[in-house]
Amino acid sequence: MMFFNFKITKLRCAYKYAGFLFVSILTFLNTYSQVEPTKAMDRLNGLSQRKLLRSQSLLKNIKFRNIGPSVMSGRVVDVDVNPNDPTEFYVAYATGGLWHTTNNGQSFVPVFDHEAVIGIGDIAVNWHDGEIWVGTGEANSSRSSYSGIGVYKSIDTGRTWQYLGLPESQHIGKIILDPLDKNIAWVAVIGHLYSANKERGVYKTTDGGRTWKQTLYVDDNTGAIDMDINPKNPDELFACMWYRERRAWNFVESGNTSAIYKSVDGGDTWKKITGNNTGFPQDDGTGRIGIAMYAANPQIIYATLDNQNHRPDTATKKRDTSKYVLSDFKNITKEKFLSLNDKKLDTFFIENDFDKKYNDSTVKEMVRTGKIKPTTIYDYLNDANTEMFNTPVIGCEVYRSDDSGLSWKKVNANGLDLYNTYGYYFGKISVSPVNENKIIINGFNLMESNDGGRSFTAVDKFNTHPDWHGTWINPLRDSNWVAGNDGGCNITYDNGKHWFKANTPSVAQFYAIAVDNAKPYNVYGGIQDNGVWYGSSKLNDKEVREDDEESEPDNEWKNLGGGDGMQVQVDTRDNKTVYFGSQFGEYERKAIGGHISKRIHPLPDIEAEKLRYNWQTPILLSSFNQDILYMGSDIFYRSMNKGDKIAPLSKDLSKGTKTGDVPYGTIVTINESPLKFGLIYIGTDDGNIQVTKDGGYTWTLVSSKLPKNLYVSRVVASAFKEGRVYATLNGYRDDNFTPWLYVSEDYGQTWSRLGNNLPSGPLNVIREDPKFENILYVGSDNGLYASFDKGKTFMAFGNDLPPVPVHDIAVQKAANDIVIGTHGRSIYIASLNEVQKIYKDAVK
Repeated sequence: MMFFNFKITKLRCAYKYAGFLFVSILTFLNTYSQVEPTKAMDRLNGLSQRKLLRSQSLLKNIKFRNIGPSVMSGRVVDVDVNPNDPTEFYVAYATGGLWHTTNNGQSFVPVFDHEAVIGIGDIAVNWHDGEIWVGTGEANSSRSSYSGIGVYKSIDTGRTWQYLGLPESQHIGKIILDPLDKNIAWVAVIGHLYSANKERGVYKTTDGGRTWKQTLYVDDNTGAIDMDINPKNPDELFACMWYRERRAWNFVESGNTSAIYKSVDGGDTWKKITGNNTGFPQDDGTGRIGIAMYAANPQIIYATLDNQNHRPDTATKKRDTSKYVLSDFKNITKEKFLSLNDKKLDTFFIENDFDKKYNDSTVKEMVRTGKIKPTTIYDYLNDANTEMFNTPVIGCEVYRSDDSGLSWKKVNANGLDLYNTYGYYFGKISVSPVNENKIIINGFNLMESNDGGRSFTAVDKFNTHPDWHGTWINPLRDSNWVAGNDGGCNITYDNGKHWFKANTPSVAQFYAIAVDNAKPYNVYGGIQDNGVWYGSSKLNDKEVREDDEESEPDNEWKNLGGGDGMQVQVDTRDNKTVYFGSQFGEYERKAIGGHISKRIHPLPDIEAEKLRYNWQTPILLSSFNQDILYMGSDIFYRSMNKGDKIAPLSKDLSKGTKTGDVPYGTIVTINESPLKFGLIYIGTDDGNIQVTKDGGYTWTLVSSKLPKNLYVSRVVASAFKEGRVYATLNGYRDDNFTPWLYVSEDYGQTWSRLGNNLPSGPLNVIREDPKFENILYVGSDNGLYASFDKGKTFMAFGNDLPPVPVHDIAVQKAANDIVIGTHGRSIYIASLNEVQKIYKDAVK
């Protein structure tokens, strides 16, 4: 079909925007070498490009409908409350934008949806004149902490915004406004997440953000994560510096450059006040630090420390000795293993889902003959989940200074089981403005102390969500708090005895979605730290609900499972049998409405090499026979009977693991051709794409000429031509924002680059239109795009969608709907009828 008509040609000409050629050349050079972090100027050019694509798009008026959910909300990173009227406040979400309420959280209005990025690290509000400062890019350093491009300011309560720069900051921990001079502000920049950069530390402006000066710098891996200011003397500030290195295969959460710094000249110069003989630790285990000053007496300062050093052996703890636990096998000798109680050993194997061939006699014989080591059982079961929760780090500690930081004393008398190994995800501390001994620390639980930190009590309740990231304490009534966590925003008026939710925004962070064939069809999805849910596609449909205006907008969303929700597959023969799971490959099958559940988590023989499961392990039901389930660790698995039995069909399909504490060298995407049974593609997190034409028995590597070592976010076989396959490569874990999209017409033997006009932003997903092979849809970290010419050029979707990461796209063929799974704004649905009509008009 010819595309050289006036409309398409005019559209393409508009895409040749200044800077595109440079980006294309840079991309070509990167294709054949290890990728480098994207420069700030290239990102800014890409954001300008996206703005152009939106303004000139043929699809800018396509209407989307958000169906929620909001019942479990999303990750809150900061709240800022009007101290004179606490019913007015702002809530900042990690990837859900900035929301404003004037009725104590009964309803919210988004005020940051039309800027270049939507992810936020911190906000600061001058409540005297309504001025708002937003630091973009979450500072919590998680697997899905999206980067920003610096600082924004609004002088009209969020109606319009001014960009203030600091584009290389990427992740911002704190913004402080001078209480006496509105032109002075300080920003704590944590810096790039997956690469070193020199633009870390503390920045100061004296002209309202027009210019900035970096006043505190330590090194390229040590950034500023938190700050506080003396409200009685704004020249006195404290800054917390944090050493951390994150790579796709390893996370170093601490280092000996982590420390607290003090300034007495308004942040122009700084002096380190921890370490040495100050009482505050400084060594390789010094992790993230949070700080809070007691406003009534600024000589008193509290700080939290994520201490990554290991606890001393506490084997004296009493436990149930009637059964064995995993730690019993950690350092066991051969003699000790052979003397284990047979009955207790058998019980351990059964409770941990070992194959029936492993029992006390067979395993002891393997140890006796040296076929396996006596510690093999521990190594076999000690997976990523176990290491995440059971590594014996010291974790959260609380320190106090009574002399403005000259000396420190640890005040918590007992260990605080608040962080496990992931203290990098938390760290904020709050002090009552009127009671020096009342402090709140944020972690998995929200904990309060009324004795200066010596003892703490968890104050979250059944109706709150764990994983807390910040608490505002009312200066006029310190029993009133507004706090944020991974499940949204909560408010209490009695020191946490009772809470209510302020969760009306739809800000869930979906990883993956699926649809069934029910009428109306249902949407399923896994959500970051909020489990797996499903709900009707007609939720929030005004036509359906016009006679029921009193009903809640998403009260029909139902939970399937917990943890960090991952992928979902639905057997559309009954629309009830669902496969779903959580992090690191923990899946199960169950029937909706039933109680029978089958755990699906393949394990190899105990003498074989340990499997590696990605955080988001892929699963897939075959469209040819939905009794067949595919699953990937570092090897490819297939079940012919709904997961009751599942067998490996390959060797390691990745490049092999790297030394680190994050599973790496794993399969992350699986797709089977809808035209040929057994034609299956997989992609790995280290850049491999492999294809099998015989259902998984033999595999061929087809990615050797593609960019190296990138996360293969999708491989999708075409429904229009058997040999055609699309691939998206994602450089997020290299701080590279190039949109890599490829197509092959010969089963992956050769590839062609597509989407050269796509703006800067890693790609997560590609889907074909169900009716027209020339229409493609891609989901980027900054939105949704469509092509009318088989991927040569793209246009942005309409004004209904904020610049939120699109992690997944599903197409419901019978309804002719496109369903968008976003990582920060829940689920959107639009009809494809109008898209297809516009396409047909454009190519006439």
